[in-house]
Amino acid sequence: MRRAVAPGFALALPAWIWLAAFFVAPVGVVFWYSFGYKPGLFGTHANDVLSLDRYAEVLTPTFFDTFANTLWVGVLGTALCFVVGAPIAYWMALKAPARVKGLLIALVMVPFWTNFLVRTIGWLILLSPEGWLSSLLQDLGFEPLGVLQTRSAVLLGVVYNYLPLMILPLFVAFDRVGDVVREASSDLGGTPLRTFARVTFPLARPGIIVGVLLVYIPLMGDYLTAVVLGGAKGNMVGQMLASQFQTAQNWALGSAMAIMLVLMIVLSIVALGALARLIAIPVRARYRVDLMEEVA
Repeated sequence: MRRAVAPGFALALPAWIWLAAFFVAPVGVVFWYSFGYKPGLFGTHANDVLSLDRYAEVLTPTFFDTFANTLWVGVLGTALCFVVGAPIAYWMALKAPARVKGLLIALVMVPFWTNFLVRTIGWLILLSPEGWLSSLLQDLGFEPLGVLQTRSAVLLGVVYNYLPLMILPLFVAFDRVGDVVREASSDLGGTPLRTFARVTFPLARPGIIVGVLLVYIPLMGDYLTAVVLGGAKGNMVGQMLASQFQTAQNWALGSAMAIMLVLMIVLSIVALGALARLIAIPVRARYRVDLMEEVA
């Protein structure tokens, strides 16, 4: 008697159901609301008349500048997280003694033991013109801190809050490369720099992509950091979007902002991927030329 065998996709069925119920359906509702309007002073939304007016409203200079600022903070913040996190992850994975790697990973995760809002308020206290750091600078003859309520303060806050999300995937990626492959490259005459460029970095590329996405996507939707540290000069889309739902009660406009934010994230990721491929083409060509010269 033959046993009934479930199709291969059945194992992924719970994940697909979860994704459909808690991602696709909510995004679909937001997308539907974005075609509506705010009915009167006390209404939140209505969809009896559908239009693209909310999207046209989002693209006005008042809101467009906030989208541009969010993109600037997102791209630069992700780049800074990579610049700071990559050397740390590389040292943890390939240079640090094996007996302390677990401790180092725990230290990277320590900030997550504290609430996100509490960590951000800590920076508010630290960067305050009346804080101890500002007082110390004044005692040394410097001007008081004027970073708070600026875009630089928001950038500092997001880098601090999202840096562990960059370090952990990079650590896993570099750790998987292992010493054997790098030693083989060295035995074949590869210098440390060439070994990193031609062996370590290509093998760690999937982890790098994961780290960039883990930082970039939530950073673009962050609004707590902008509210606490940025003020008017550090306004981001997440902060503006939340105000439309909670304060202005204009769910249609807030939904249009949310959809535009999703489109901006997707398009910027696609553009970044295309740029990375264009940059990789001459690098690969140069690598083939060098390889042919070495073989000859």
